[in-house]
Formats: sequence, structure tokens, C-alpha cells
Amino acid sequence: MISSRFVSTPRQRGFTLLELLVVIVIIGLLAGLVAPRYFDQVSKSNAKIARAQIDSLEKALDQYRLDIGSYPNTEQGLAALNAKPQNVEKWAGPYLKKAVPADPWGGRYLYKAPGDHGEYDLSSLGSDGQAGGTGEAADVNSWGP
Repeated sequence: MISSRFVSTPRQRGFTLLELLVVIVIIGLLAGLVAPRYFDQVSKSNAKIARAQIDSLEKALDQYRLDIGSYPNTEQGLAALNAKPQNVEKWAGPYLKKAVPADPWGGRYLYKAPGDHGEYDLSSLGSDGQAGGTGEAADVNSWGP
């Protein structure tokens, strides 16, 4: 017969406060390294979305020009891609499947024809909604890179 003093029973052991603090610090450091890179990618993706939408609007504007013979003027604006402007005979639209989208930051695309940089200027003011800016606040336009 085995004596009970030689039989070991498993001890219940939890984590110490120090071990928990070390894990929390490690997770905090990892989050501090990963979060800025993640948010930087989000801002880059918004600029890419704006660039893609501008490219799509440019194609619709080119189709409009092929039908009408000129781009819509500033007064007609991008609305001319979905609704026939007054005094335009050869309009064969709509040139977009849906309404002109808002830019990725919720603002409107700015359209000017004739433009300062070409036959028309098409731009988004970025996240700050003001001309100029850097990073996510930088303007995205039809005449730039």
C-alpha cells in the first residue's frame, strides 16, 4: 500500500501578476508597431480609390465628348454625365451607371472646364477638404501623378 504522503496531487497554479503585466506590455509594443503601418495603408488606399474614381469619371467625360463634341462646361458639371443638359442635342447618356460618387472622404469631386491644367480639371481635396496638403490630406487630381 502506498502512503498518501508520497502521492502528489496536482497543484492549481494561475498566472502571477508579473506574468500578466509582461504579456500586456508585449501586446502593447506589438500594437504600437503595427497600428501606424495599418493606418498608413488605409490612407494610401483612400488615395488609390480617389484615383480610380477620377479615372472612371475621365472615361465617362471622354465618351460624353465623343458624342457632343466638347466636355461639359463648369456650370453643367459632372451632372451632365447622368442627366441631359439643356440645349445639348446629341446627348446619348447616361454615361455613368450610377450617380457621381462622393470621394473616399465624403466630399464632392471638383470639376472645372475649361481647366487650368487641360481641357478640364477634376480633383478631390483629400481628407481635410482644403486645397493642398500632404499625406492623406493631399489633393488627388486628374492632371497629377
